[in-house]
Amino acid sequence: MSVPLCPTSAINDPGSKGFEVEYNGHTFSLFVVHKDGQFHAFINRCPHTGVNLDWQEHQFLDLDETFIQCSTHDALFEVATGLCISGPCIGDALTPVELIESNNTLNAVLPDIPMP
Repeated sequence: MSVPLCPTSAINDPGSKGFEVEYNGHTFSLFVVHKDGQFHAFINRCPHTGVNLDWQEHQFLDLDETFIQCSTHDALFEVATGLCISGPCIGDALTPVELIESNNTLNAVLPDIPMP
């Protein structure tokens, strides 16, 4: 089941946006990054401590807008894969969320159970 998030034009390239989505009795905190014409979505949860990644509302990218950056320990994650390349959780990865782009709208495909 997919849940509409926003129009594709709502996220600059490069840019990011966070979402709280109610689905099937559960709340999902996730975010979308738009970079190099591609959209990537992940659960908003650091694999190191479980905290939310955004350091300001809708700000998930580092200052150079090259990597996803954790607000707590400055871990850096690849945008395309969610793989941690710097920080206390090197080798771990963010939990991806499948996106479907339809009629210039981003839709998240969410599981039937809450994510960790």
